[in-house]
Amino acid sequence: MSNSGRQPMLRFLMVLTTASVLGLQTWMILFNNFAVEMAGVNGHQMGTIQSVREIPGFLALLAVYLMLVIPEHRLAALSVILLGAGTAAAGFYPSYGGLLATTLLMSFGFHYYETTNQSLTLQYFDRTAAPVVFGRLRSLAAVANIAACLIIFLLGARLGYKAMYLGMGGLVALAGLWALFQDPTDRNLVPQHRKMILRRRYGLYYFLTFMAGARRQIFIAFSVFLLVKIFNFSVREVTILFLVNNVVNYFLSPLIGKTINRFGERRVLTLEYAGLIAVFLTYAFSGSKMVVAAMYILDHVLFNFAIAIGTYFQKVADPRDIAPSLAVGFTINHIAAVVMPVLGGLVWMIDYRIPFVAGAFFSLVSLCAVQKIPSPATDARS
Repeated sequence: MSNSGRQPMLRFLMVLTTASVLGLQTWMILFNNFAVEMAGVNGHQMGTIQSVREIPGFLALLAVYLMLVIPEHRLAALSVILLGAGTAAAGFYPSYGGLLATTLLMSFGFHYYETTNQSLTLQYFDRTAAPVVFGRLRSLAAVANIAACLIIFLLGARLGYKAMYLGMGGLVALAGLWALFQDPTDRNLVPQHRKMILRRRYGLYYFLTFMAGARRQIFIAFSVFLLVKIFNFSVREVTILFLVNNVVNYFLSPLIGKTINRFGERRVLTLEYAGLIAVFLTYAFSGSKMVVAAMYILDHVLFNFAIAIGTYFQKVADPRDIAPSLAVGFTINHIAAVVMPVLGGLVWMIDYRIPFVAGAFFSLVSLCAVQKIPSPATDARS
């Protein structure tokens, strides 16, 4: 079946990706200010909340067993409903314990959708089309992020935290409910293994996924917290930064898939990790509000290059291994993600620069590892 025949699945993923990103972006824009202003959390508590947020990613392996009883596309829809419910509830519990509970609920939805989203994309689109589809979905995600930024910027001060969380979370849950009654599947698709898959030949994919989880969580847990706590960004300033960031990514994301097809995963990931070393060191040692804001945008641009890890895996994997292996990969990714924010929060209390220096080190290790990915010329000869 040609990629042009995959349009029902593409539409399905576009709707759910839009909803998922809308919910997550709302949560992220409001969360740091909500946590500091309403719940009074400190750096250690912030690290703990962010670690709890990654527990569902660590448990993504369980998606393999859920798919024994729930079709993968329905699991994607249910995950988005859960994400919406967690986002909607967040504003009602302005306490450390409340933030832990609603974050966990939201995160189960987000991480299980991300697992199924990547899996369905790699199953339904071939090696050439998959990077382009990932790029299109990232661009669409940027549009959803821009919408969230504009809504919060224009209405946030008038409506308050509770109304914003409830309204945006409710929209996300409704999109998931719509998707629950859709069937975009192709009965002729290669069936997936319904068990956990671990293969030695996927070792580089596992390692890159693990390191990506370690460095990414430093960014997620502490980059915006740095802006709010050290550089005193307001909710509106954070929202404007998110808006500019997503306008940039809207235009650049579709180009990334084409870049992967042209230059190969090794070169793209080399550029990503070399850039991230500079980004993290700038976070650690810059005293300029504008410079660290620029690094936030550059970090997001470079993060989009990480789709090359998934497309590299698609090229080396047995087609039947994609769904279970991606679930395992998400769990591996979140081994470090569960621990890193807590450790980062502890060392933040000593010196806020330490987590970012660690991020630069992890990026250096990843830079060395990606040199083992075969070049396109090598693939052509093999």
